[in-house]
Amino acid sequence: MSGHMNLTLKVWRQKNTQTAGKFVTYKAEGISPDMSFLEMLDVVNESLIKKQEDPIHFDHDCREGICGMCSLYINGRPHGPKRAITTCQLHMRSFSDGETITIEPWRSAAFPIVKDLATDRSAFDRIQQAGGFISVNTGGVPDANSTLIPKVIADEAFNSATCIGCGACVAACKNASAMLFTSAKITQLGLLPQGQPERWSRVQAMVNQMDEEGFGNCTNTGACEAECPKEITLMNISRMNNDFFSAELFREEHTHDGGGNG
Repeated sequence: MSGHMNLTLKVWRQKNTQTAGKFVTYKAEGISPDMSFLEMLDVVNESLIKKQEDPIHFDHDCREGICGMCSLYINGRPHGPKRAITTCQLHMRSFSDGETITIEPWRSAAFPIVKDLATDRSAFDRIQQAGGFISVNTGGVPDANSTLIPKVIADEAFNSATCIGCGACVAACKNASAMLFTSAKITQLGLLPQGQPERWSRVQAMVNQMDEEGFGNCTNTGACEAECPKEITLMNISRMNNDFFSAELFREEHTHDGGGNG
């Protein structure tokens, strides 16, 4: 057991949205520093199952940092103490032997708790469905490649598209705002020529859906950018706001001149 760690876990346990939750203390013993955080939870769950106790419920899928499922609030930070990684990429060597680790779910009214650490993030899906698509038929690969796009624009669109929709931005924000997620999904399409036909209707539909879901507003604290595992920047929110106000302007012009740019 040399080099292994013994830890104390304070885990949020909650049966469902309708019931009250509480922290429950567990011991995680003989943990290898090379384990991922989710592997450590697997070990704890195996011991709970052997004792015929209910295992800790948490979301996970790819365990490679690309699916956005592993939504754990660890010691007061989304995805734990390291920057630009997801929980599944967090290793136990980031903690010390004997340390107490507090594990919570994302806290947002728009992310209701399913059970324990698992939350319902389908609000993100509905925001995406409201306008996160294009209608232009780009044809095959040669046709698409014939549309020249400046590298700086392509890079910005790609950077925005790296958003995995984990919800860390919402969890980190004191207002539980989803503006970083929404703006990234709007920007990745709005910067490209294929995304222009729906540019104005897209931003209005997605922002309106975001508000309907009950997310808070942005007050430029910057916690979302600081905790995003894919390092999505606040510049996306600026672009979204610009497009949103432009869309309102174009709609007003269309109302008054009977045509125009709307």
